[in-house]
Amino acid sequence: MPPQLRLNAVAFISPQNHPILLRTFVQSQDELKYHYIAHTSLDVIDERITAAIASKSTECYLNLLYTMEDVAVYGYMTPLKVKIVIALALTDSVVRDADVLTIFRALHTAYRQSVANPFLRLNAPIDGYNDHATLLAAGSPKWKAFRRRVDDIGKAVGVVTMST
Repeated sequence: MPPQLRLNAVAFISPQNHPILLRTFVQSQDELKYHYIAHTSLDVIDERITAAIASKSTECYLNLLYTMEDVAVYGYMTPLKVKIVIALALTDSVVRDADVLTIFRALHTAYRQSVANPFLRLNAPIDGYNDHATLLAAGSPKWKAFRRRVDDIGKAVGVVTMST
């Protein structure tokens, strides 16, 4: 039986590097630590993207970005340049890339389903095509289904309790 992964946090970051959503799944209220992890991972993601452009790679999965204290940080970038960062608890067992990629695909699907909802854009200004104001409102009550999907994915990965 493969080892159980434990998801500590998930961050969705806009193409302009603004946080869309940060969900922590640890008992301690250490959300600031995971904000720091998400923002520091942006530098590594930018380096990986630059290297991928030079090699003409189209891979979305950015592998292990770095490890810090008790977490391993992995990155993923969608075709629309939204970055997804997850923090997994460090264990002595080997984490397979296929398992992490499955988590990222589920998170990407949850995000894509939420963005595709036409009713979320009812109050959005019609200023331009690249207006990400609705994306940055993911913390609003309208995005409750998106947060619930992310929480369900966290539970499926092996989360015991979640912060609200």
